[in-house]
Amino acid sequence: MADYYANSAYTRSSTSSSATGNNYYYSDPNSDNDPYSSNNSNPYASQAPAPVPASSSANQPAYAAAAPNTAAASATPAFWNPAMASTIASAAINASGNMNNPNTMIDLSMKMGHTFLDQGTARMIPGLERFMRNLRVYFAVDNGYVKRKMLRVLGSVFFKNWNRIHLETSGPMVTELKYALPINDDNAPDLYIPFMSLITYVLLSALCYGTAGQFHPEVLSDVTTKCFATQVLEVIIFKALLYSMKASSTAAALNMTNSFLDLFAITGYKYLSLTLNLIFGYTLSLFVTVGGSKGYYAMFVWTGVCLSYFMLKTMANQIPLSAGSNGTGPKREFVVLGMALSQFVSLWFLGQTQFLN
Repeated sequence: MADYYANSAYTRSSTSSSATGNNYYYSDPNSDNDPYSSNNSNPYASQAPAPVPASSSANQPAYAAAAPNTAAASATPAFWNPAMASTIASAAINASGNMNNPNTMIDLSMKMGHTFLDQGTARMIPGLERFMRNLRVYFAVDNGYVKRKMLRVLGSVFFKNWNRIHLETSGPMVTELKYALPINDDNAPDLYIPFMSLITYVLLSALCYGTAGQFHPEVLSDVTTKCFATQVLEVIIFKALLYSMKASSTAAALNMTNSFLDLFAITGYKYLSLTLNLIFGYTLSLFVTVGGSKGYYAMFVWTGVCLSYFMLKTMANQIPLSAGSNGTGPKREFVVLGMALSQFVSLWFLGQTQFLN
């Protein structure tokens, strides 16, 4: 009996038709009725299963009708990219070694959220990723650059070199930037000093209102809006003058730049002068009790001269010599001089002197 089962085999097969179900065949190699024996003349042994028509939707598998729409899927931005996957993986590895910390999952979720916002949002808004990449250049500063730049703005009459450093090495970043970063070039415009100077000036203005007993929360928004609106109007006028001179196309041909961010940075240094004027006048008003306004305007003359000279030399290097020389638009010399003199007007307009004695 043992030899009989040793020479026998159990074989399971399922047919392609759903009506027959699963058939189990007990196969005896010594039997003439073995359906898999070569000696058996079973009429079903040589028949192949009937092919399924390609046009019949009833015989198709259930998952075939639920196939994903690849055209629609390709139009959706891929938030899960290799950079995001590597960031989350590193965060998970760090979190696995510090599971006793109750804030581990919170830190992990916050890191995932920041990664999603940095990469996903930038991909969803057209042009945002490029704008943020260009904006990052204007904040490439350090403490040494900030000190040197402040001295250059507040004492520009003592400096002679105003040429920016051109990048001469080859590389993808060099082709995009064209100039050295502010951390390596004192003549490069930045947005860190204008931004911080604006915040300082707004807070000092609120302090002046407070010491006079006239502070209200709208002071912060009013001073900020006045400064920002004046600067935007100034940048628009400068850009219109450069466009009338065809300076942008000439500068692009000479590998120079006159972008909106450059103009915002250059015109934003006035907040540094405004802050120094207000500090000097406010200090005299507190400790000398008289002469606050006189001290303010004395400092105003110095900072106005230095700021105008700074604008004159900076824009003289920003605007090509050939701009406006073909008879179309204003002359280059008049435009540069007008930009320099406009700094006196903006300093006077944005000054807070009504509370100085």
